[in-house]
Amino acid sequence: MNAADRLRQRLKAGGIIAAPGAPDSLSARLVEQAGFEAIYMTGFGATASRLGRPDIGLLTQTEMTTHARDMARAVSIPIIADADTGYGGPANIARTIEEYAQAGVAAIHLEDQVAPKRCGHVAGREVIAREEAVLKIRAACQTRDALDPDFVIIARTDARGAHGGSMEEAITRANAFLEAGADLAFVEGPKDKEEVAHICQAVKGPVFYNMTGISPRFTAEEMAAIGIRACILPGAAMRATIMAIHDFATTLKAEGPMAEAAYDARFKQHPMGNLHGFAGFDRIREMEAEFLPAEAAEKYQGGLGYAPKAAE
Repeated sequence: MNAADRLRQRLKAGGIIAAPGAPDSLSARLVEQAGFEAIYMTGFGATASRLGRPDIGLLTQTEMTTHARDMARAVSIPIIADADTGYGGPANIARTIEEYAQAGVAAIHLEDQVAPKRCGHVAGREVIAREEAVLKIRAACQTRDALDPDFVIIARTDARGAHGGSMEEAITRANAFLEAGADLAFVEGPKDKEEVAHICQAVKGPVFYNMTGISPRFTAEEMAAIGIRACILPGAAMRATIMAIHDFATTLKAEGPMAEAAYDARFKQHPMGNLHGFAGFDRIREMEAEFLPAEAAEKYQGGLGYAPKAAE
């Protein structure tokens, strides 16, 4: 059973799926270790982590799918990935589905913004014509059906907050995307709980929700009550990372190099305080013990530094 099949089965099982955003493979592993059942590969986070720049469509399809592949290899739980606008016309859309599916992710979302796109919680967005957007979703779903019917396609519309857009147009598009074969509908940027509830009532299929930016926050129980099927929290881990690194760097600058020693002592008391173990050195040692001659272990005798442990 691949990741897409596991996600699809989980969607059928009921209950809320909450997927925290992870900007890279390291943060994805931490999300998995915390016990979550899915991860969101955020385009904002991918752009920030790879380029240090804003989410305005700067990463190519190749860069995004490479990033997705690296994350999928790092974890065992399903990844829901941002696929932006699909990177072109119908042929590009088809290749986008192929590349993401072959990268090992379980689902993608495609949006109807004019390229180059921008973060869905930043003003200045524009959307393509509804008819064109529906055809792009249809092309994506046709490719999915031929390649892997379990691969999950989430159709996103930015019409609610785009220039000249409206909630009515967003809901019309969401329903048209579902009719075209999308598995879940994603109306980006509702501004209050009443709008979210209206979306859940008016959309004729499973609703995917982005809990970030200008959109309201809900408990899992509240989401289940109004009809949200899956939820992503794209920026939370990134904000935590930014705060932590900023606080460390400013402390180090103010107090000097020995401030690192205090951080190191605190880190070693943390549940994740074995840096080399978390990175996977123990697993490498286990593989060496299994697949290399016994004398290969001699290199560890008397060596300085972290001593990886082989399974007994």
